[in-house]
Amino acid sequence: MTERKPVHIAMYSGGASSAYVAYQMVQMYGKENCILFFTNTLWEDDDNYRFMDEVAEYIGIEITERIDGRTPEEVFFDSRFLGNSRFAKCSQELKVRQTILFLEELRDEHQLEPILYFGIGPHEAHRAENLTHFYEHYPVEPVETRFPMIDTFREDVDVKAIIEEEWGIKLPRMYELGFSHANCAGRCVRGGFQHYAQLYSVWPDQYALQEEMEENFRSEFQKDVSILKKDSTPVD
Repeated sequence: MTERKPVHIAMYSGGASSAYVAYQMVQMYGKENCILFFTNTLWEDDDNYRFMDEVAEYIGIEITERIDGRTPEEVFFDSRFLGNSRFAKCSQELKVRQTILFLEELRDEHQLEPILYFGIGPHEAHRAENLTHFYEHYPVEPVETRFPMIDTFREDVDVKAIIEEEWGIKLPRMYELGFSHANCAGRCVRGGFQHYAQLYSVWPDQYALQEEMEENFRSEFQKDVSILKKDSTPVD
């Protein structure tokens, strides 16, 4: 069996931490050994794409993109299950599945052994554990995962200040709007009550889109379900 060459892959999400991790990864291993990998949900805010393009240009590597072709809303209707904070089928189909397919493509067609880098910080150590477990067991062969924001860099590193002040790149506008992350233009079904209160306050048109989707889903499938739940009970 031919030994595979390692390839370092930044799981590039459009957020500040993943951008910083991608930059550090490329500085350490070289552009020729690295990939910026982005799974596009087709729900991202336009300013996320601007940010990602500017960071990629600064780093000096093009973005490698994979797209299922459906939006999260289309996944919910196809699966007859409305995503919520406990279970998001959209993430499984549009992100995880596309990632696994890409990793196996690298192995089977290019004889490359992927090593994944995530921009997850110490406050989300539980997510790192879950991702490590997933990529150890669900691909055909285990995939190595690395979390530099936890294992390598100082905990107090201010990646947002570095990107804006040193790189000269404006952060995605969703941070200015008060969101903790820049996913899905504020429509992330994993958001929870505080997230949706913020969405309603600063971006009511996006909130209205989620409300409309929820009502359409209820009507289509005659199910009393909602994105937000309290004590396992739908919340209108």
